[in-house]
Amino acid sequence: QVQLVEFGGALVEAGGSLRLSCTVSGIIFESVSWGWYHQIPGKQRDLVAHLTSGGTINYADSVKGRFTISRDRGTKTVYLQMNSLKSEDTGVYYCNSIYGNFPWGQGTQVTVSS
Repeated sequence: QVQLVEFGGALVEAGGSLRLSCTVSGIIFESVSWGWYHQIPGKQRDLVAHLTSGGTINYADSVKGRFTISRDRGTKTVYLQMNSLKSEDTGVYYCNSIYGNFPWGQGTQVTVSS
């Protein structure tokens, strides 16, 4: 069974940085196109960054130039480096495939204070 565990969220001041991690188990890591999703209360989860199995990377316009997605095949971990954080980045961050078809993890809370 696929298990996704996100961590690394914190309370940070605007302009600061965080690195989120997502450990993956129960799936052939390399065969999946991975994404990071952002959710605020009452809203749907939005895909903000994704990394295809072939290595193509895309970002939502809202995070382009500030966030970087990467992966470590050895540790089966997906990362999201978040720089120049803004208050609108506040929310819960989840990782999943780009189709969102695996059981969702608990997410990790990011709170950016202005």
